[in-house]
Amino acid sequence: MLPSLNDPIAAIATAPGRGAVGIVRVSGRGLDSLAQALTGRSLKPREARYGPFRDAEGSPIDHGLALFFPAPHSFTGEDVLELQAHGGPVVLQLLLARCLAAGAEVDPGTGQPRLARLRIAQPGEFTERAFHNDKIDLAQAEAIADLIDASTEAAARSASRSLSGEFSGEIHGLRDALIHLRMLVEATLDFPEEEIDFLQKADAQGQLARLQQALARVMQRARQGALLREGIKVVIAGQPNAGKSSLLNALAGAELAIVTPVAGTTRDVVAQTLQIEGVPLHVMDTAGLRESHDEVEKIGIERAWGQIETADAVLFLHDLTRMDTPDYIAEEGRITLGMAQKLSKKVPVIDVWNKLDAVPAAPSRPGVMLSARSGQGLEALRRRLLEVAGWQAAPEGVFIARERHVQALRRVDEHLQLAAAHLAAQARLLDVLAEELRLAQNALNEITGEFTSDDLLGVIFSSFCIGK
Repeated sequence: MLPSLNDPIAAIATAPGRGAVGIVRVSGRGLDSLAQALTGRSLKPREARYGPFRDAEGSPIDHGLALFFPAPHSFTGEDVLELQAHGGPVVLQLLLARCLAAGAEVDPGTGQPRLARLRIAQPGEFTERAFHNDKIDLAQAEAIADLIDASTEAAARSASRSLSGEFSGEIHGLRDALIHLRMLVEATLDFPEEEIDFLQKADAQGQLARLQQALARVMQRARQGALLREGIKVVIAGQPNAGKSSLLNALAGAELAIVTPVAGTTRDVVAQTLQIEGVPLHVMDTAGLRESHDEVEKIGIERAWGQIETADAVLFLHDLTRMDTPDYIAEEGRITLGMAQKLSKKVPVIDVWNKLDAVPAAPSRPGVMLSARSGQGLEALRRRLLEVAGWQAAPEGVFIARERHVQALRRVDEHLQLAAAHLAAQARLLDVLAEELRLAQNALNEITGEFTSDDLLGVIFSSFCIGK
């Protein structure tokens, strides 16, 4: 039998491990009796009370703070009980087990079990209940997970803006303008015999143009927010001893990868997440690409090509000190051909010319000239990576967004473009125009969850941690 959203639920709400404080959270209807059983007293709403948390015999499990938030003024919109105890794993497990057992006990006042169906919460179920009880919309729910998972300060601030409703407010503004435009079209469909052209009199074309302009601004900010959340995968590739590991170390500002004069030192993928202006870059240092008979090195080279195939951007590292060597030049050509065959045309390949400090006068070449050893040219490479990623100077108004949000906005844009074409045509197909506007609104509603499949909800909330 599948868990029901009507069941009362309980979970440890703090991260696993030891800490000063740990929280057990319960959500459901009618938690007064459970609070009485655990604390031995009635709790006033939103007032922290210190005291013992008691087991079935009345002995204290621990001492801490109890808070009761009656519905609907709580995170989930249901009654919520929070028990703040010491943050030891055993203590919290005992407290959780006591909650579950107390729910099954008979309430002396009613003769019925206090919370007969009290169970452990599924991942993300507290937040899912907040969504179903209209405390937050879907974009805000996702922002909670994004705030927890944020890997940079910029991502955390953007997620906080989305959680506060800024992104949802933008979507609601677009939706309201779209609904007004749909109303005009529907009025024209309902009263075709009227001499007054509702669409022309109400400047429907102008309204649609302004809606498209507003959508473009939201899309730009959403793309930046998605970049803050997801980052891009950057693969450093090239021949052995071109300086790939040195470049990774230089970008990271730490000795992450082993650097030696011996060709083929790197035989596996070394990964590190860096940030440039708050944008996460997942940088992969790979084995040098060449023909090899060493079995271990061949595996490393195969893995390198595998990383290249899934990259968002490739740094093709060239060794300026060997640019006159025929064998080296021939191998460069083979690598270039391999990348052309394996990479999508949309994946940028940045030519990086390394060891600038080791040549007396390097000729100017397309790409980035640098020295991983001295740091010369690193800033230019960072700027180039941000450009490739599509990052613009971070405005304060960027809100966190997910790829599904960006895709939904793109669908809105496509439907509005078709609607604009129908509206401008001499022979207006108003029913087709109305359908395009309806589809655009559905795509917008998917972002906030006002029109969302249950399958999508399951995927989103299952990615949360238990207790959230």
